[in-house]
Amino acid sequence: MKKIDAHLHLAKVIAGYCTRGESRAAGNGKVAWANGDTYQLIPEGMGDDCFLAETALKLMDENEVERAVLMEGSLYGFQNAYYLDVMRRYPDRFCPTVSVDPFMTGHMAVLDRFLGREGFRSAKFEVSSGGGLMGANDPFVLSGPRMMEIFKLVESYHGTVTIDMGDFDMDSHQPAAMARVASRCPNLKIVLCHLLAPKHAFHKEWIAALEMLRQDNVWFDVSSVPKILAPDAYPYPDAVSHLLEAKKIVGGKRLMWGTDAPFALTHDSYEHLADYLMGAGAFSEDELADLYYNNANEVYFSS
Repeated sequence: MKKIDAHLHLAKVIAGYCTRGESRAAGNGKVAWANGDTYQLIPEGMGDDCFLAETALKLMDENEVERAVLMEGSLYGFQNAYYLDVMRRYPDRFCPTVSVDPFMTGHMAVLDRFLGREGFRSAKFEVSSGGGLMGANDPFVLSGPRMMEIFKLVESYHGTVTIDMGDFDMDSHQPAAMARVASRCPNLKIVLCHLLAPKHAFHKEWIAALEMLRQDNVWFDVSSVPKILAPDAYPYPDAVSHLLEAKKIVGGKRLMWGTDAPFALTHDSYEHLADYLMGAGAFSEDELADLYYNNANEVYFSS
């Protein structure tokens, strides 16, 4: 079955910045943070100090993944220039996203350059209080004037904005704010990452958030759900159960498969993350086609 990986990261230079301070590659796929934390960010053998397009393409080709959406993330550091290079070299394989810190004084000019002159279709904001913008800045309201100016710009380019709000116990987790954004920007395509990061301890809140965000211009990628629901193990029955619940609430046309590679590959293989939904017997062939390909094609690759 052909696929689009709706959530994949590349990193030519690792230079993250969040609540842990700055990050740098520490060799053998590990990352070291200014606060002293060190962990495996890239699986061994997939890049000593980077995760490049050619490595991703090999994984994609081995698993019938036709294209991928390149996400920005504070764990890796912004990759805007590298993503532009990758888009130019592999225009039929990747949809890049642009990201900025909204508290950078020139952030609108950077966004306008990539969405206008350079032809990007999407912007990504990792806002989580742990590994994102609200770890590097004081908490801010996602539907406030600063972010609304950004959302309106992306909407003016008929683009997509992707938001990782983090976990339910973080200040960054603002489903009500994103519901307001969806209403105020009806022509903006909005994707919320990781199926809102479901946790058993916040199951009622997760259901309520999905119901609140059941809007015509809102989608959800399901990347990293198996990792988030650890110790759920392949073939991930707990993850499949959560996807079925989400399908009942928002509909199968609103869900997009993705892996969150390379970090997710420190938990399991790309092959397992690519096929666990196909073997679950929980989705029809048409639903799988939407989940794996059609929905992401509409959101990220269609004008």
